[in-house]
Amino acid sequence: MTSTPHARAGERADASPAWTVVARPVDDPVSAMLLREYLVDVADRYYQLHEARNSTPEEIEQALAEMPSDDLAPPQGVFLLAHHEGELAGCAGVRLVDARTAELKRVYVRPAKRGLGGGAALLAAVEAAAGELGAGRIVLDTRLDLVEARGLYAHHGYREVPAFTDGPYAEVWMAKELG
Repeated sequence: MTSTPHARAGERADASPAWTVVARPVDDPVSAMLLREYLVDVADRYYQLHEARNSTPEEIEQALAEMPSDDLAPPQGVFLLAHHEGELAGCAGVRLVDARTAELKRVYVRPAKRGLGGGAALLAAVEAAAGELGAGRIVLDTRLDLVEARGLYAHHGYREVPAFTDGPYAEVWMAKELG
């Protein structure tokens, strides 16, 4: 594989030689599995914080139905899978919200692979994909308790901005201008 500034299926777009990030259909079974892992991870953190319990399988199914990821597909979006040394390790998506703005969605690195540069690799690939979609700016919303994610975004140039969504889990809004 050769390095490229964007992430098309089978091509590299990573921040570290150990990481490979490739576009994959969001409805692919591997993508669906990783999206479920992402949702369980963030839902469990939310329920642990607010109710001292983990999410239930029924809550996960309901959330998957209420918050589909089908907008992370061409022509308006891209879903990316990250591999660390050949092993499936994370995902991220991006979708256009208008002609100039893309939204970062579903950023996840498996717990065993955190701290190894996967977040940076995913962000680099997402930013390249957003640029290919014609975006000059990326926005995101996240929760206050997702401190690692907020730290990752800030470290990579995302800055807090006024609220632009009103979802039940949106507590912090960030944006980055793409150069």
